[in-house]
Amino acid sequence: MQDSTISSWGAQDRFQAHFIVRANVANPSKYVARTILKTQGHFATKKVESVRWDGGMLADELNKDANLNDLIARQSVNDATIFVDPSDNGVRIYSKWKNDYDFKITKDMYAIYDKIAEHVKKI
Repeated sequence: MQDSTISSWGAQDRFQAHFIVRANVANPSKYVARTILKTQGHFATKKVESVRWDGGMLADELNKDANLNDLIARQSVNDATIFVDPSDNGVRIYSKWKNDYDFKITKDMYAIYDKIAEHVKKI
């Protein structure tokens, strides 16, 4: 007999890559950061004009890196939306959820996450 409470949703094809930077997180509020995007256009034609970071001390350091912010501004809106959160023994860097067709890590995205990881290590 079938269970009458089975969800009709089933397994979802959503993926999210997390990049973990090992760090001694004594003060977690220093490591919180997320991008705030200034965009132009609507829907599919929406483009990122500029990027600024909001959060703790890490966000202040990331705002000073003009090369990083220019590289992020060349990405799509979904790829340019980046979050940085501390955990117990590291800091995770991640973007929005994507379906299986859109899920990929480009060389530019890897370079962006690598530069963010460098700033995390400096703090």
